[in-house]
Amino acid sequence: MEFLGLVNYALFMAIFIGIYALLVLGLNIQWGFAGLFNAGIAGFFAIGAYTSAILTTPADPGRIGGFDLHFLIGLLGAMAAAALVAWPIGKICLRFRSDYLAIASIGIAEIIRLVIKSEPALTNGARGISGIPRPAGDIGYMESQIAYLAIVLVILIVAYLLVERQFNAPWGRMMRAIRDNEDAAMAMGKDVEFRRLEAFIFGSALMGLGGALFAHFNRSITPEAIDPMVATFLVWIMLILGGSGNNRGAILGAAVVWIIWSVSEIATDRLPHEYAVQAKYIRLFLIGLMLQLVLRFRPEGLLPEPLRGDQRTTRSGADQP
Repeated sequence: MEFLGLVNYALFMAIFIGIYALLVLGLNIQWGFAGLFNAGIAGFFAIGAYTSAILTTPADPGRIGGFDLHFLIGLLGAMAAAALVAWPIGKICLRFRSDYLAIASIGIAEIIRLVIKSEPALTNGARGISGIPRPAGDIGYMESQIAYLAIVLVILIVAYLLVERQFNAPWGRMMRAIRDNEDAAMAMGKDVEFRRLEAFIFGSALMGLGGALFAHFNRSITPEAIDPMVATFLVWIMLILGGSGNNRGAILGAAVVWIIWSVSEIATDRLPHEYAVQAKYIRLFLIGLMLQLVLRFRPEGLLPEPLRGDQRTTRSGADQP
């Protein structure tokens, strides 16, 4: 029985690693490709989660929505809603740079969280939305976990292949050029503002997809689930640890950080109650310490951004007299 419990928990962790890997891939498009400091990941995560919940749950007289649509329609709707919200936000906020963009995106995410919490006619307010359908949710518990893990892995693999293909395509080279030297890219005739908005929208759509998968896995979504600690801060830690600009590094960072986050929770829960509450902060300490060590000894991450052909050409050309 204890072995089955460990297997179930391993499946649970693997599903969350896959969901967070999607969030980190989205952030890698924004930060690793285009250099956009988005600190409002939780907002797009919430938009995706609530959009899919509204589209796929049965009708509820207490709120708008409840269209009882298919799971895949919910995922596509989540991506579309996150992208649509990202467009006006990007048009306004991408005019800022670095820390100003971070402050603006944090404010946008907080606005989204407050709207979700205070609009019961749309999101059921603080009570959230429950009864969200999970694919294969009517079979045995472990079989349901395995089926959902397979769905998450398929979506993650497809997303990784598409993002990696774009990263190696001319679009990816152009985005890296804009990130590294915006003035030079503009002088070469590139529409920098449009391309930055493009990367922001693509990354936000993946974040919305991750939020939708989270909602269907939990079968409910509440405003408490949109905690910036786990929906923004942890995602940034994962990308920095794994390696910004490297999609494989982004997935590796998601796996390493979430394993440490989960295992530390198991360890603290075994302590006596009077110590367990205070020991929860050890998790934050461990993640923060790990980040400091990585920034000190390997600032490029565990898997640094690979040296592409265009970068080799640029460097060799720069060395010539």
